[in-house]
Amino acid sequence: MALKLVVGLGNPGPKYAGTRHNVGFMALEKLLGDAGGGFRSQAKLHGLVAELGEGPARLRLLMPQTYMNDSGRSIRAALDWFGFSPEELLVVVDDMDLPLGRLRLRLSGSAGGHNGLRSTISHLGSQEFARLRIGIGAPAENPAERKQRTVGHVLGRFSPAEQPALAAVLTEVAAGIALIQRLGYERAGNRLNGFQLADPPG
Repeated sequence: MALKLVVGLGNPGPKYAGTRHNVGFMALEKLLGDAGGGFRSQAKLHGLVAELGEGPARLRLLMPQTYMNDSGRSIRAALDWFGFSPEELLVVVDDMDLPLGRLRLRLSGSAGGHNGLRSTISHLGSQEFARLRIGIGAPAENPAERKQRTVGHVLGRFSPAEQPALAAVLTEVAAGIALIQRLGYERAGNRLNGFQLADPPG
């Protein structure tokens, strides 16, 4: 199935702008910014929507404005509105289990503890949709300390030292999405899943 809808997950509003949890939003902003477009509010879809390209290659971009835990409501509404199936969807999401600088493209799977994916699976009634996980690193290796610091970590911002790595990752994500459109998930997955920063942070 061709890719028709790319959804970046995050939390709405300036309070959350630039936080690790919003790296899905950042990826879509990079994608659209490179093409020189802008998002518009679409109340029926509970989100911000944009279009990229034209004809058969046209992509719809969606940033749900429902807050992370209810992302699935916006995604379900968008699929219904455009008449797309979950197989035509790619969800771009942060992942604490991956270090900053690593990416994971998968065609299906569980929520893996991510509330945005959990909501999406619940509203779609299926785990069969593609997702691109962007590593944001973990706050600690010790499980108890990690759990205690998770909220502060995901709602915190990237440090100045991490900015070059973040920029490189977002550029790679944009290139990867274009590759999915041109050559499909398998070829794009080989590139994205093998991506490593030349100069990883820390």
